[in-house]
Amino acid sequence: MSATHSTEHTRRDFLYVATGVAGAVGAAGAIWPFIDQMRPDASTRALASIQVDVSAVEPGMSLTVKWRGQPVFIRNRTEQEIEAARQVALEDLKDPIARNDNLPADAPATDIDRSAGEGRENWLVMIGICTHLGCVPLGQAGDFGGWFCPCHGSHYDTAGRVRKGPAPENMAVPTFEFISDTVVQIG
Repeated sequence: MSATHSTEHTRRDFLYVATGVAGAVGAAGAIWPFIDQMRPDASTRALASIQVDVSAVEPGMSLTVKWRGQPVFIRNRTEQEIEAARQVALEDLKDPIARNDNLPADAPATDIDRSAGEGRENWLVMIGICTHLGCVPLGQAGDFGGWFCPCHGSHYDTAGRVRKGPAPENMAVPTFEFISDTVVQIG
């Protein structure tokens, strides 16, 4: 007689499958806390982007807000500050790169590429940290009327471009956009 293979499922087959499923569910339950703890918490997600009302910031005034634990300078520049920044030749800049996250990485550090763009040239939004050692520069100070870092003597112009001192780069411009005439969203 020949042996025939039975397709009938036995109780042992059921126990093997049930044990495997229970083990998989248990393993997933055990590793989920480790996976879940890698996600950013609610306070971090809340700081991923902020909206700032700039309606009260008149020309010549600045506002400093905190975003991702860093100060962000928002300045409504005067016509004189804009004109002073436009007059600077790229060859005269210590760092000829815009350092603007809204533009390509190799964009030149022209005044328009450092500002909020066409039609909003008066607005300057940048991370308020000196690129030398991370100090917070003083506004409307220094040799070029922009920002001055008294810790080590770096001078920035009215477009936030380093002009003198040990700072190697222009102050960074974060990703931002005006979502209305008076509200800027950073991040």
